[in-house]
Formats: sequence, C-alpha cells, structure tokens
Amino acid sequence: MPTKDQLLQIKQLQHICEQQGGFELKLNIDMLENRDENSKEDFFHYEDGQLVGFLGSYGFGNKIELTGMVHPGYRRKGIFSKLFAMAVEEARQRNAKVILLNAPSSSETAKKFIANIPCTFSMTEYQMKWHQTDLYEDPAVTIRPSASQEDWDAEIQLEVACFGFSEQEASEFNQRMRELNGEDMFIIEAEGEIAGKIRVSETEGEAWIYGFAVFPNLQGKGIGRKALSKVVKMKSDKGLPIFLEVEAKNGNALKLYESCGFRNYHSQDYYLYQG
Repeated sequence: MPTKDQLLQIKQLQHICEQQGGFELKLNIDMLENRDENSKEDFFHYEDGQLVGFLGSYGFGNKIELTGMVHPGYRRKGIFSKLFAMAVEEARQRNAKVILLNAPSSSETAKKFIANIPCTFSMTEYQMKWHQTDLYEDPAVTIRPSASQEDWDAEIQLEVACFGFSEQEASEFNQRMRELNGEDMFIIEAEGEIAGKIRVSETEGEAWIYGFAVFPNLQGKGIGRKALSKVVKMKSDKGLPIFLEVEAKNGNALKLYESCGFRNYHSQDYYLYQG
C-alpha cells in the first residue's frame, strides 16, 4: 500500500503529466488509498529522490488493468518499459488470465509505447459526468446498504450474470471490496425484491459510480434508471460532482446514463496484452 507521502507524490506527478499532455489519467486514487497490503500492485521509479515513474495494477476477477505515467522530462529512458515488465511478471505470478493496458485516448506518448509491444485494441471507455436534470422518482424502486448473506449471494450472482466473473472470482472480489471498506455498496430493490446492485466511491470531493448491475430478466423495465436517479440525488444533495464509466459500445447503458443527465467528457482506450 502506498504511504501518504507516496500518494502525494503520485498525485503531483499525475498533475504534471496531465498538464503537459492535455489529458486525464485513470489512476483510481480510491483504490490506491485502499490497497491490499499482501499484494504487490504499485511500481515506482525514482531519480535523485524524485518520483518520475509510476505504474498501478488493478485486479478485477481474473483480469488485471495496468496504467501509469512517466515525468515528461524523463521519457525515452526505458523507465515505463521497466515498470511495465515488473507489473506483467507480477500479474503472471497472480495467474491473471487477461492483462489490459489503459491509456487516455488522446495520449500520443501512450500510443507510441503501445505500438512497440504485442497487444491489440480491446475497447474504448467513456468517462461521464452528471449534469443537472430532472430525476425519476418511484417509491417502488429503492436502494439500501448491502448487509445480509442474501445480499452477498445476490451480488455474486450479479457479477457472474452481468460482468462475466466466475463465482469464485466474484466472491474474492466482493470480499476484498468489503475488507477495504472504501466504497458504499448498495442493493437495488424493486417492489420489495432484490433486483440489482450499485457501488459508490467518494474520493477527492467526487462521487464515482461503479459495479452497477440489474438482473438480466429485470432489465428493460426502468429499474436501473430509477435506481440510478436515487443514487445521483443522494450524492447531488451532498454537493458532490458525480461521475461514472461505461464501455463505448454498450449502447443500452449509454442511453440509460444519458437519460439521467450524464454526458461524456473524456475517454480511455484499453489494449489486450498478448506477450
């Protein structure tokens, strides 16, 4: 787990890279602040006591996402290649089945690096921000904190049905989310029955929505839109800007988010590593 000083150094380096490149990096600060102390997930490179290179590894079931940065004044020295090789080796030690590289769509530096390693384009992910709009109110759809064994079982089923996890991967992932206690985990109910789930992380004065899922047999009934509206209202009432991420080719999810007032403002590209 990064120390407080390391977290500050990461944020400072991020600011420098984003200012110079004109893009936003997806470093998942909330996850960096809640790392598993028993896992090697963060890789650092220092020059004369200054952090000039960083790469973070983020596990989601059998998939690991890698993203990082190098100070503009220290590029073309093989720093990121070194960090990347270390992260890939660690991912192999953890028996990851899928390794994805994440980079801002507009980063030319990232594209040059990716062009020289064995990988193929996988997808584009939109980052969306909520803009004030009328929200859908329906007392038949409610959200509440996840608390019981029944809730846990439903969350596992939703991860399997909606995100392609195996039951073991879903169980391990959800257990870690609970142990780290960095997010609010909610159950969606429709007419008193469990219909879905949603997670919300508050960090750096922002609210980010993750893991939003409704059981497939209940999709298309407006449950997701009504549940999302309730979460947005909850966080908006606290004065927080609200964000989420969605795969660009997921047309149904895009329509849902746009209907609730979310607008795309940035994008990230993902590449499947084949080394």
